[in-house]
Amino acid sequence: MNEFRFSDLSVGHKEEFTRTISEEDMDVFRKLSGDVNPLHMDSGFATERGFNDKVVFGMLTASLISTLGGVYLPGKYCIIQEVETKFLRPVYPGDTLTVTGTVKEMNDTVEQVVTKVEIRNQDGVKVV
Repeated sequence: MNEFRFSDLSVGHKEEFTRTISEEDMDVFRKLSGDVNPLHMDSGFATERGFNDKVVFGMLTASLISTLGGVYLPGKYCIIQEVETKFLRPVYPGDTLTVTGTVKEMNDTVEQVVTKVEIRNQDGVKVV
């Protein structure tokens, strides 16, 4: 876990990590969220609607933003105040995602950092 403080960071600072989304991740998220939409549970249902397989929960994918902030950038001293997300492409079980955060703005008055986050799959395609 990183322990960056405001004074350790500068615009352009970048951190990233990689995570493969497993079927177990899907099961745990389903139990926690209560989201039983068949798009996330039934490959046949999902493929009938034009997807390659069942689709990973968008919010499971977006939850990796919490990991980025709380573990990598800045890490231990992070408090996330706001998140804006756009789900650009589907994520499927077994996809390996690279989550990259780059410091875009820093507000000295309140020691606030604005980070741009991108999540890309194993093919380099931006998904969030």
